[in-house]
Amino acid sequence: MAIRDAFGLPLSGATEAGFTPYSQAVRELQCFIGDPVASVDLAIAEDPGFVMAHVFKGYLFGLATEREATAVAKACHGAALPLAATPREQAHVSALGHLANGRWHDAAGILEDIAIDFPLDTVALQAGHQIDFFTGNARLLRDRIARALPSWQSDMPGYHAILGMQAFGLEETGDYARAERLGRTAIDLEPRDGWAQHAVAHVMEMQSRQRDGIAWMRANPEAWTKESFLKVHNWWHLALFHYDLGETDEVLALYDGPIYGARSTLALNMVDASAILWRLYLGGVDAGDRWAALGANWAPKAGAGNYAFNDAHAMMAFVGAGLDAPVQTLLEAQREAMSGSDDNAAFTRDVGHPLTLAIRAFGAGNYAETVRLIRPIRAIAHRFGGSHAQRDVIDLTLIEAALRAGEGALARALTAERSMARPDSPLSALLSRRAADLSEN
Repeated sequence: MAIRDAFGLPLSGATEAGFTPYSQAVRELQCFIGDPVASVDLAIAEDPGFVMAHVFKGYLFGLATEREATAVAKACHGAALPLAATPREQAHVSALGHLANGRWHDAAGILEDIAIDFPLDTVALQAGHQIDFFTGNARLLRDRIARALPSWQSDMPGYHAILGMQAFGLEETGDYARAERLGRTAIDLEPRDGWAQHAVAHVMEMQSRQRDGIAWMRANPEAWTKESFLKVHNWWHLALFHYDLGETDEVLALYDGPIYGARSTLALNMVDASAILWRLYLGGVDAGDRWAALGANWAPKAGAGNYAFNDAHAMMAFVGAGLDAPVQTLLEAQREAMSGSDDNAAFTRDVGHPLTLAIRAFGAGNYAETVRLIRPIRAIAHRFGGSHAQRDVIDLTLIEAALRAGEGALARALTAERSMARPDSPLSALLSRRAADLSEN
């Protein structure tokens, strides 16, 4: 008789011995804690024919945005392909195949259909939600989960994760009050849910509630940092609150400690490191030798060309560190990527390539060129992934370039726009004062 999960979904090829570590892996991913790869590897060791264990591992690696991890995702797809015994499992295997081959949107669509038919399929919901994040699809970040939510009850395992994902989707679509309410409820149910913690932080970032954000992140850091592989990103959110307040020393202390003290070589962590240092760079803050260390860790990935969002943040590090060779390697990799047939070709062509060129131009002091390159991509920047908070660095770069280029009218327009969106931001006020000081052009 087939093993079934807590929601009655059959798991082909599983025994109790394999199902136990698989369940642990699912829970670990729902909280972003522990080592879900090690847990699912135990499941596969116990049950080599456990199709969803291979699929789950494939999703973990396919969503890593690392070129080397893609090879593992492809291997997992190959292992799962002959094992799927139900239409649901066959659909998962198909979704993994698309993801492993860079067809993010196709994978998202299949996972969408799985969750419509099986709204309690937690793996379909979470893998789809992460793809929505990496493709910048705010509408589906919200609606993928909203469709499933009526089928869930508060006493079901993993309910906190459903609320946390819904909270993030609501935040990315501007429904801040409901986003905060659901995110806080998720944390009340499971304090270690790093995604829900981060969803509430996003609300406070978008509302310029810096002191509330600092209090939220400082209230119980043990809960969202212990064994968490999302902790760097959540520390980055804390740094953003201090950055907006102009508390540079606090930002640098966080960078030197939990954000990049360990000098991770994972792209997801280096993105956060680049993003915070670049914000300081825009403000003229001397980061000392921090750029050199970060740029050296980005350099081996310069030729990856597999995810444009990463490329932009690598370029920040290369510019900050004054590294020329990896800049050329990265741009050549992007040119090759744009000739490909996967989704990253469009990510790179539409947003990633002009943005990396703009960052390079900024570093060279060619601020007018930075303005020229960024203005056309602002409204479509979501196409290459990330959140509103992450993509805000594009607007900040444009504003700073306009100010330095002496484009007074544009700078005043951009800072007025920012002040409307973030009226309680000290940074908005500072930028507006600087724009007002420019003479009329």
